[in-house]
Amino acid sequence: MLTLTSPVETPLHRWPAGLKLALLCAATILLFRLTTPLPLAALAMALAALHLALGRAIATTALRQLRPLWPFLALLALWHGITGEIAQGATIALRLITAMALANLVTMTTRLSDMLATLDRLTAPLARVGLPTRRLTLALALALRFIPVLSDRIDTIRAAWSARSPRRPGWRILIPAALAALDEADHVAESLRARGGAG
Repeated sequence: MLTLTSPVETPLHRWPAGLKLALLCAATILLFRLTTPLPLAALAMALAALHLALGRAIATTALRQLRPLWPFLALLALWHGITGEIAQGATIALRLITAMALANLVTMTTRLSDMLATLDRLTAPLARVGLPTRRLTLALALALRFIPVLSDRIDTIRAAWSARSPRRPGWRILIPAALAALDEADHVAESLRARGGAG
């Protein structure tokens, strides 16, 4: 299964997954407690410096993974430009960028098996009341990994459309994208069955 885990080894790869997830939660809480752009900008710059310190490959990949945010940021800029609430728009935009970059960094430096093991430990109390916690953690991990895979498939469909037509694809790629999602889900289901099921 394709994952976002970076093959470029960094010191963060050696940190326990539980610690990274706890720090991510704490950092996200901090982001939402800050209500002005200046400290959020300082955090965003510090995070950018951390990415650069981990290497050019990590920084480039992290920047590429922020690409889906640009339409939302453009809408934010437009709306807050019209309403004149520039500081509020900047605060929301910086929160979005920093939170997503932090989550991507944790994902890039954490193996799927480590993430699953941590989620299994966190949900262990639920197993005592009869809930299928292994299925819960597996579903969450698959959802996290499925988003970038599906995004890559949509990019491929869009490129194929552009190679065949000068018109923008727009809504025309919705059906192929839906079929690609079903195809990916079918492959994952077959892989799970071949490995004995979801547990």
